[in-house]
Amino acid sequence: MAIYAIGDIQGCFSVLQRLLHHIHFDPVADRLWVVGDLVNRGPESLQTLRGLKGLGSAATIVLGNHDLYLLMVAAGHKRLDDDDTLFDVLNAPDREELLAWLASLPLMHVEGSHAMLHAGLLPGWTIAEALALSREVSDVLRGPDRKKLLLHLAGNRPEEWSDDLEGWDRLRVIVNAMTRLRFCSADGRMALRAKGPPGQGPAGTVPWFKVPGRLSRSHTIVCGHWSALGFYREPGLIALDSGCVWGNALTAVRLDDGAVFQVSAKPQ
Repeated sequence: MAIYAIGDIQGCFSVLQRLLHHIHFDPVADRLWVVGDLVNRGPESLQTLRGLKGLGSAATIVLGNHDLYLLMVAAGHKRLDDDDTLFDVLNAPDREELLAWLASLPLMHVEGSHAMLHAGLLPGWTIAEALALSREVSDVLRGPDRKKLLLHLAGNRPEEWSDDLEGWDRLRVIVNAMTRLRFCSADGRMALRAKGPPGQGPAGTVPWFKVPGRLSRSHTIVCGHWSALGFYREPGLIALDSGCVWGNALTAVRLDDGAVFQVSAKPQ
């Protein structure tokens, strides 16, 4: 059995199919880890959701910011922008089934020496603490207060974590860190508006994984979200957003031995 971790798909289902063919993925014998952002900006969000849902237990998937955005739009709490490509999902006959499945996905998955999430972790969180916090969000997202949570998710504040946070502010910080974080200060203040390459963060910030003394270094973190970073590896980190939706490539890493597989977003 092999475990393949795959970067942000964002509705590029045909590229995903070519990558799965390239790695000879066998859903009976192998497993797929997907770092979130299944939908939006690409042309095949509906096919992507149906295809990944159809893999059942062969796929382990965490939520990305675009996936939560879809849930917010579907709940009536966000309006679609001109560059969104979610109409096929919102108008699908199996819309509610797909949305319920999406809402059931976690923010974080930990297995062995690897931890997967979409974006990043605040420096003061251990893996165990972060997993517990992700479950707090999932408990609400899967329960009767899902629409209330989706109503209160938008926004960049609070910018930093405190154990004393409660209610929607507490859940918003958890979601923002795990699905939107790129840069933060050494004391964990998030700079959520910054989207550029690692060397161009706001003054006083560094990429979240470069913060000295980060408490999540006990595991190798598998993530995506940061197309300006691209595919990037260093000890303790595998970043997989290689910009498929922007015409670059979709990347997979076989976690067993670190082998890298890529297919171009543009058919050869």
